[in-house]
Amino acid sequence: MAVPPGVTDTGVGRFLSALGRLAAPFLIRPGRLSPATAPSALLLLPALLLLPALLLQVAAVALLLLSAVAALILILAPGSLDRLLPALPQLLHAIWHPPAGLPLPAPGLLLVLAAGGGAFAFVQQRRRLAEGRWRPWLLLGAILLLIVLINAINVVISFLVRDVDNSLVAYDTAGFRRSLALYALCLVLALPVRALQRWAIPRLALLWRDWLSRDLLHRWLDGRAYYLLDPSGDADSAVIDNPDQRLSQDADAVTSTSLSLSVEALEALVTFAGFAAVLWAINSRLALVLLGYAAIATVLIAVAARRLERLNRDQLRLEADFRYGLVHIRDNSEAIAFYRGEAQEAREGQRRLGAAIGNADRLIRWEALVSVIQNSYGAFSDFLPWLVLAPLFFAHRVEFGVFGQAGLAYAQVLTSLSYVVDNIDRLAAIAASIRRLDDFQARLTALTGLPSPGSGAALHAAAPASTVLRVRHADLRPPGSDRLLIRDLSLAIEPGLRLLVVGPSGCGKTSLLRLLAGLWPPAAGVVEQPPPGQMMFVPQKPYLPLGSLRQQLCYPRPADPADGGFSDAHLRRVLAAVQLPELLHRYPDLELRQDWARVLSLGEQQRLAFARLLLHAPRFVLLDEATSALDLATEAMLYDALVRTGSALVSVAHRPTLRRFHGRVLELDGSGAWHLG
Repeated sequence: MAVPPGVTDTGVGRFLSALGRLAAPFLIRPGRLSPATAPSALLLLPALLLLPALLLQVAAVALLLLSAVAALILILAPGSLDRLLPALPQLLHAIWHPPAGLPLPAPGLLLVLAAGGGAFAFVQQRRRLAEGRWRPWLLLGAILLLIVLINAINVVISFLVRDVDNSLVAYDTAGFRRSLALYALCLVLALPVRALQRWAIPRLALLWRDWLSRDLLHRWLDGRAYYLLDPSGDADSAVIDNPDQRLSQDADAVTSTSLSLSVEALEALVTFAGFAAVLWAINSRLALVLLGYAAIATVLIAVAARRLERLNRDQLRLEADFRYGLVHIRDNSEAIAFYRGEAQEAREGQRRLGAAIGNADRLIRWEALVSVIQNSYGAFSDFLPWLVLAPLFFAHRVEFGVFGQAGLAYAQVLTSLSYVVDNIDRLAAIAASIRRLDDFQARLTALTGLPSPGSGAALHAAAPASTVLRVRHADLRPPGSDRLLIRDLSLAIEPGLRLLVVGPSGCGKTSLLRLLAGLWPPAAGVVEQPPPGQMMFVPQKPYLPLGSLRQQLCYPRPADPADGGFSDAHLRRVLAAVQLPELLHRYPDLELRQDWARVLSLGEQQRLAFARLLLHAPRFVLLDEATSALDLATEAMLYDALVRTGSALVSVAHRPTLRRFHGRVLELDGSGAWHLG
């Protein structure tokens, strides 16, 4: 079987390894191995060890079922098995009655089943089995067994087709009815097998997607990886674009499509093995002609479709960029309307759309070329069995019924051999999604599995939690930049201290808050931070999460009072304290969900952020132009309320009116110098 052409640029090994890294932890947890440091082969080893055990169990169960069906046919219709499948009775007899000196088959089958179950219990461990880790293995085993069963039924049907044709030619009414009845019985038996297979495959894909999405989402939010991968976080995110698309669309495509393609590929192999044996039994020349024809066609289609994977990958990225541009317009609609920037936004949107349309046009041309080769491949293959078998029939060396059987077997083998040819577009598309998701997973592993520059975990590892927000001889540079914003800064912010940070625009005032909050590491020196939960940050445009009004106030704590949230009375008092009582008149239900960032004005959002501060009463508060949209009287009222809480304040502001609320002033000039007065 050919390899998807889209994988040639990175190697078949990397493609399969990437798929394994996405699938193996779903089946087997890596235990104490660290995904960030352990080799990929070591992480995949437990799953690779269990796959042979699963295959042995499936083979044992399939043999038991086949033997039971054969015994039932011998009881109900003696002699039918020898006529339909003449080689099957001898094969079963050799299996169940081995030569002297070999172990009996029945104990051997029991040993295989017991060994497989023991392997699962040993590798998975009872605790993990109790967590439901056995469900995907059970579904996978059921899928493999159903593949074997449906192909066995199809092989039997091919012999029944031969008997039906021979009965018609011989005017054998009784034989025709008997063969037709068995044919109908096989079709009836195949229906529930196919139905179970159609259910089991998407069900396993759904379990895989649920696990994979939850795992990626957890790691994306862990260790501030979402911030480090975000261009607004001043980190290098050129490699990882559109993480939201990777978490949703790519995860869905990888789990559903790759599992479907893998099962179809396995079914194609089983189909090829079964019907190639049928064709070889009919005529070896026919089997060789078919194999050569399919091999040549597969090479041609692989060469023609080399660019499909890259074009599909580019299309995913360009479509995501175009969609992001539209979302950006929606999120900033009011600002665009004030600026009358419709023309500029239209030009940018048309540029992104043009890039997506141009790549899609190239993709259509290459898909059309591949489609022409596919259609030609199928058209020229229809009459090959007739060309090979007709001389044998005229020489009275084969029966007429062999034509129908050979046609059916030929179609099945041709379908299995042309699997890559028929699914090259799906293989190319899923190869792009697998690469994108594997790159995303590797980057998240690097950020959350090891201390990373710019991560909060690295700062906490460098300095233990402190009751004082302290900076010792710290140099501040933006990540990835050589520009020195602050040189050799030392200061201690104790509970109750209020520090105002001033300076010209671009001097590093907000960057200093990032340093204090642990978002940026110091280029030199040490930052001692308070324990998590004792410090809060309020930007100029407050963050309003998706959710109810209660969740806006309680964020980041749980909103339910039973889980540590605040009571309704407490919330109402705080809203009144920040001069937002009319908000409750407009929205009396605290559970009401709105797009609060659009519903509330910037001034209301800033007052809501102060209400959040008064509720949580953290020991340290970082404020970045947090009252820029408020009048002076409201600003003074909010700062008075915040000062009464006793929290230590670090405020960035340009208004001189805020100096009276702060005991110290830190002046920055942007060249590294600073003055604390």
